[in-house]
Amino acid sequence: DGAGIGPAVHAGLDQRLVRGTVERRAVDGVLDLLRRVTLADPAPDGAPWPVAVVGAPLDGAAHEALVEAGVHGWADAGAIDAPALRALADRAAARWRREHALRSELVRVRTRMDERKWVDKAKGLLMLARGMGEDEAFGLLRSTAMHANLRLGEVSRAVVDAAQWAEAVNRAGQLRMLSQRLARLAAQVLLHIEPARSLDQRRSVVERVDENITHLARLPAEPACAAALARVRAAREAMVAVWPARAAPRDMARIDATAEALLEGAEALVEALQAASGRRALRIVNLCGRQRMLAERIAKGALLATLGTGGDATLLPATAQAFEDALVALEQAPLTSPEVRAALAAARDEWLRLARSLQNLGRPQGGTALARSAEALVDTFDQLAAQYERSLQVILS
Repeated sequence: DGAGIGPAVHAGLDQRLVRGTVERRAVDGVLDLLRRVTLADPAPDGAPWPVAVVGAPLDGAAHEALVEAGVHGWADAGAIDAPALRALADRAAARWRREHALRSELVRVRTRMDERKWVDKAKGLLMLARGMGEDEAFGLLRSTAMHANLRLGEVSRAVVDAAQWAEAVNRAGQLRMLSQRLARLAAQVLLHIEPARSLDQRRSVVERVDENITHLARLPAEPACAAALARVRAAREAMVAVWPARAAPRDMARIDATAEALLEGAEALVEALQAASGRRALRIVNLCGRQRMLAERIAKGALLATLGTGGDATLLPATAQAFEDALVALEQAPLTSPEVRAALAAARDEWLRLARSLQNLGRPQGGTALARSAEALVDTFDQLAAQYERSLQVILS
């Protein structure tokens, strides 16, 4: 009937006994009763109390079923008296304590193994990103854990998570740049600026877009991130579809419109990833990565103006001003290092070269010079974004 056997046993042994009249054909009913009683107060390391069953004699299969259900003792109701019942309860309690101790030790061992796994991953990440030795990387993790008053495994896992989020923001930022690069390459083909090279680059850009989308799809599924990624996928398909094998100037407006749709989707994805990460330090990775898109957008806008499909005449100067403002913000940012300062100086030089190439666009080979200058500027910010991504301030954020 599922009733307890009396307050004395409960008080003396701190346990619950499930009592029922058990026939061989009714074992399933008893097991269901045990499951319902146990689930009323579940514990991650097994049954929260000793469990004993008093009932009719059982066959071998029923014994195995009771063990699987977590029963710690059972006895024939026809041959039990008060002392035997207390002995049964004592045996069940002893078995439960032993089982509970073993389960607790197993949890501790698994926790230590899991922590070691995360520590090894974090050490490898620091060694690769910062050129540290193994001892130096471990010392940094340990001192960070002490200062943060956290377990070493917790800090190590946070370091790995931060690196993954930083890479995700960087890759999503690359999608912004690639959207504008595809439109620039289409304009170059129509203007007969290295058309064969431009078509080869188009194929590699589409492959890079697909690679980044595949990587980002493996991240934990956050609803906002998943929705933005689906938007990026749809824009990618649309952009490839509207670029015919033999494009004409009339196709450029549609190509650019799909590039803008891909850009908007990538922007939404970057913002969603940054919000999901909960790490403010990733803003500088985003800011730096966005410069790549602006460089390509400037070159694209100049070529569209030459082609006669430039659209808004204020777009190019506004984009150039946005680039300059962001470059100044990066130069003044507190997150810096000798490597970052050198990369920013190189970016400033490349920016000046791109500005000069805009002025010389009408000259022979001016379009080629503009394209090469934009690519060099993007490469510079690619390297700079990677340095921010691997910086200790971001990794330990």
